[in-house]
Amino acid sequence: MANTYHQIYLQVVFAVKHREAVITKEWRAKLFSIIGNLINETGCKTIIVNGIEDHVHCLLGLKPTISVSELMKTIKAKSSKYINDHKLTTARFEWQEGYGAFSYSQSHVSDVYKYIENQEDHHKKQTFNQEYLNFLNKFNIQYEEKYIFEELK
Repeated sequence: MANTYHQIYLQVVFAVKHREAVITKEWRAKLFSIIGNLINETGCKTIIVNGIEDHVHCLLGLKPTISVSELMKTIKAKSSKYINDHKLTTARFEWQEGYGAFSYSQSHVSDVYKYIENQEDHHKKQTFNQEYLNFLNKFNIQYEEKYIFEELK
C-alpha cells in the first residue's frame, strides 16, 4: 500500500490451558523463537517474546492488514502444533482460549520490552493471575473473572 504508514505496538499475553506449568527451560527459548518467527511470517514485527512456565508475553509491531484475532489464531495454532509434533510435553499441549492484547505508544516500548525481558524475576513477586488482572485494570477493561482463569478442575 503506497503512502500507508503505521506504528501500532501491542503486547499480547496468552496462557497454557489450565495454567499448567509445562513450558520447561529446556525448550522455552526455542518456543519463543518459533513464536517470534510466526509473528514475522504474518508481516508483523517481533520486538520480544518471553514468559515463564505457564504463559507468554509478545511485544510486536502490528501490520494494519492483519487482525489481532487472525494473528493470535496463527501463533497459538502453529506453536501448539510444534510442541505436540516434537512431543515436548507428556500430554497433549493446548493454549487456553483467549488472550490479552494491550496497545502502547512508541514512548512506552522500551519499558514494556524491559518488563517482558524480566518475566522470571517479575513472577517471583507476583502470580500470573495478579499480573493479568493488573493489566486489565490498568487498561480499564471490563471483565468477568470466571471467564479469565480456566483452571484445572
